[in-house]
Amino acid sequence: MQQIVDFILELDKLKGVTRKTRPLSLDRYENSAEHSWQIAMLASSMAHYADAAIDINRVISMLLVHDIGEIDTGDTIFYAEEGLAERKAAELAAVTRIFGMLPEPQRAKFLALWQEFENAETPEARFAHAADRAMPVLLNLANEGQSWRENGISHERVVRRVAPPIKAGCPALWDYLEGRLEEVRQKGWFGAE
Repeated sequence: MQQIVDFILELDKLKGVTRKTRPLSLDRYENSAEHSWQIAMLASSMAHYADAAIDINRVISMLLVHDIGEIDTGDTIFYAEEGLAERKAAELAAVTRIFGMLPEPQRAKFLALWQEFENAETPEARFAHAADRAMPVLLNLANEGQSWRENGISHERVVRRVAPPIKAGCPALWDYLEGRLEEVRQKGWFGAE
């Protein structure tokens, strides 16, 4: 029991990992714990739009573990394209440490879910990626491009980074977002690169 309690208390640190997008109507940035909860709810709400049959419980489990490595590494804005291999290696070391706090079989189960998400080869992992990539876009659409403008992220960069994973996991969601992104491009809600 103590190992599980220690693990859960370690996860509390995810609440202190600041991201680059503001929650609606709040004058602060969201944290990674909030993000994980929100994308789990997004995936659960749109499961019927999945491109293939999925186990939504597996998707939700992946979404709840996918950012745990940020406890050690911090968050990097998704649109950052340099240093990806190094960041992924650091995240693997972090989740190995954090999940290592648990007894078996939980340790192996959570690490396998994290790796499945990272590999994005199963329908569940692709759907989880679609939700993960869509949520910051949805918040920016609701916040008049707040993090795109603050971080100099262009429309082209957003589309280049989010379109492939969203199309692969939930084409209907991409169909929705593509039109919305074009609308706000016309309004100037993106940063210049």
